Amino acid sequence: MKNKILNLLGLAARAGNIVSGNNACENALKMNKIKMLILSEEASDKTKKNYKFYAERYNIPIIFIGTTNELSKAIGQENRAIIGIKDINIVKGIQKLINGGEAIG
Repeated sequence: MKNKILNLLGLAARAGNIVSGNNACENALKMNKIKMLILSEEASDKTKKNYKFYAERYNIPIIFIGTTNELSKAIGQENRAIIGIKDINIVKGIQKLINGGEAIG
């Protein structure tokens, strides 16, 4: 499942449907452009807490998956622990993978 999600992130990145990094994600959240947050399992507790708050505030799903290196490699960037997905169809695809084939929302 993780590899399929990472592959979807790569496709989303190539299509321009993500933002990555702390500042870019915070700004996109405030403009209501993000439909899902993905954080590295290695993100600090403070970062996880902050983004859980954002996810609740903006009513968007958040998942913790992979290492910072895996997320970075998937989107063709370096040192990215936070990814915001802008396309609802990508979000539905990830949710479908997580839920064993059935999309939610």
